[in-house]
Amino acid sequence: MQKLEVFGANKLKGQIKISGSKNASLPILAATLLSRKKIYLKNLPRVKDIETMVSLLQSLGSKINFNKNNLIIDNKKQIKSFASYSLVKTMRAGILVLGPLLAKLGKAKVSLPGGCAIGTRPVDIHLDALSKLGVKYKIVQGYVHATAPKGLIGSKIRFPKISVGATENLIIAASFAKGTTVLSNCAIEPEIKDLVNFLISMGCNIKWVSKRSVKIEGVLEVKETIYPIMFDRIEAGTYLVAAAVTEGNLKIKNIIPKTIQAEIDILKKIGAKIRVKKDEIHIIGNKKIKSMNIKTAPYPGFPTDLQAQMMVLLCKANKQSVIKEDIFENRFMHVAELNRMGAKISTDGSKAKVTGNINFEAAELMATDLRASVSLILAALTAKGKSVINRIYHLDRGYENLEKKLKKVGAKIRRVN
Repeated sequence: MQKLEVFGANKLKGQIKISGSKNASLPILAATLLSRKKIYLKNLPRVKDIETMVSLLQSLGSKINFNKNNLIIDNKKQIKSFASYSLVKTMRAGILVLGPLLAKLGKAKVSLPGGCAIGTRPVDIHLDALSKLGVKYKIVQGYVHATAPKGLIGSKIRFPKISVGATENLIIAASFAKGTTVLSNCAIEPEIKDLVNFLISMGCNIKWVSKRSVKIEGVLEVKETIYPIMFDRIEAGTYLVAAAVTEGNLKIKNIIPKTIQAEIDILKKIGAKIRVKKDEIHIIGNKKIKSMNIKTAPYPGFPTDLQAQMMVLLCKANKQSVIKEDIFENRFMHVAELNRMGAKISTDGSKAKVTGNINFEAAELMATDLRASVSLILAALTAKGKSVINRIYHLDRGYENLEKKLKKVGAKIRRVN
């Protein structure tokens, strides 16, 4: 099994071009199932979750040509409605094919999802909302068996809590429902706005009517489209933290800075020097890092997907910090590994107390999920000596060419078998 060797401690210097967004690509790929015309997608990241979603679509009958970061998809002959466990088990986004399959074929059998082991991810919110569009379902042996006997019928639906996946699934499904659907208490992550813009480019009729409410008029068919996927804001945030934690000097390119305003504001408060241009951010890390209390929240708040990375940075702060994880339970699995590197972090439920003024020590480590694995790399970049990170298949699910990008800016990192 492959692992990464990281030799610290170097200051990172140079520029990094940010890839397309994994979390925008996945729902957009699922939404292509609505179409029987050709769809051209640009700027997809070549990461494992995307390859898995492509395999899932191919198993459903999609014809796909994936070249570098561009993809052509043809669903003219796509008629299968069974999404098997073997393909859905490694990523939670597999459930996103449920909405479009029901919209297009009136039936679906989809395995309950897998993904990172960070708490329960109930699909109840998806299923309850779909039932309000006329879907009948039962769960048998780990599969959702769903039908829409009279087709999907527009409805007013309020989500009981903000859910990114459920918002995506319902927006896609409602695009083909008869009549009008109004969804309220929606997630408004930039990736959801990207999905909506993609659907509009195909001819769907969707309008945001207030901050968290969206109105969808169902259509009967969609047209051919060419669509570029937005940048990966979590990847951008990860490299911003990498610059801050190594006292580096990086230009992060190919982004829209206002999309990650919460992250920029926090890094400035912590002491990093940041200059923002139209499509890039220039960050210089500071030797003195200020402590800070952070809580994760739905967009536009601080993203849960950067919590582990920020924890590494706060270990270097001048005093104790507190991180509150309000999105997922069980998302502090990186803490034990960071403590093995000399961190002093204690957790109590959804809170982590992070002691400052830590110098990380090199160690052999084990990744537990996608974002946790990258936090271990950030810590290892600051530790003198050689760290070894095992189970890096987690990393490959969401970061394109991570070690190549880090090497280019001066990190000593290599992949070994």
